[in-house]
Amino acid sequence: MGLDKFTALLSVADLKKHYDVNFSLFGRPTRQVKAVDGITFNLLRGETLSIVGESGCGKSTVGKTIAGLMSPTEGEVFLNGERIDTMSASQFRHRRKRIQVVFQDPFSSLDPRMRVREILAEPMRNFGVAKRKGDVDKRVARILDTVQLPKDAAGRFPHEFSGGQRQRIGIGRALAAEPEVIICDEAVSALDVSVKAQVVNLLQELKERLGLSLLFISHDLAIVDHITDRVAVMYLGKIVELGPRDGIFGNPRHPYTQALLSAVPMPEVGVKRERIILKGDVPSPANPPSGCAFHTRCPLVFDRCRKEAPVLRTVAEGHTAACHLTG
Repeated sequence: MGLDKFTALLSVADLKKHYDVNFSLFGRPTRQVKAVDGITFNLLRGETLSIVGESGCGKSTVGKTIAGLMSPTEGEVFLNGERIDTMSASQFRHRRKRIQVVFQDPFSSLDPRMRVREILAEPMRNFGVAKRKGDVDKRVARILDTVQLPKDAAGRFPHEFSGGQRQRIGIGRALAAEPEVIICDEAVSALDVSVKAQVVNLLQELKERLGLSLLFISHDLAIVDHITDRVAVMYLGKIVELGPRDGIFGNPRHPYTQALLSAVPMPEVGVKRERIILKGDVPSPANPPSGCAFHTRCPLVFDRCRKEAPVLRTVAEGHTAACHLTG
């Protein structure tokens, strides 16, 4: 995109997260799982960037690492030009309010012993957004109205709400810290279809009204198509395609992206896409294939794919893909 860490709100450079899984007799690691293996992207102010891919591709690990819930193995994370991945816990605590997370399961992510008022008030106190009881109560009431919940919800416990309402509480908790970036980690995947649409519309409205930036992690491309500005497609810990929504959905350039999109139902009655069926399973990140990681399942594979790993190349303005067919 031609932007650097000083012009993007959030900038991620060559981010890696590896796990040691096998150890020698002397305790030295002999095998690693490369959950995230060198990804780079920027998130602009007021933008929604979606990270998509099959389960196990590393997209949730990206979100948790950016949010400081995990430490990266390598790479850099900048927020407003300030590097945050090397900060100590006490230093990062003051920046944490600027990056908040909405998790997948709204029930397990909310403390069942706390009433909604305390769930929303806790981040306000932790980050100094409000301290006096009167200020807290006003802000809690305003947040409940913002996420479209009744005022009497403040005195109830999470188990008294439906799944969609609990996710609204989770969104409200993220908003309570007054963040600049919200990471939505499969935030609607556990919801019913109709409720899912309502929550996605709420997120879109909040982004526009509050000027938020969203990092939207999902495997549901139909939802992504509705909410996103740009899309990053991940496969086995790497970004294989990155571009604007219209470019990804209108003219996907990587065979993996094409296969993912072929499974998305068309909204027009009687119109169907030609389905691309991928053979085999996703390889283990502990033992990735040589060359292009996708070559074991790619319908367009040729000899070069098995030997040489492709790099992201520009295929259109703001649109890159890692495939030898684009070079």
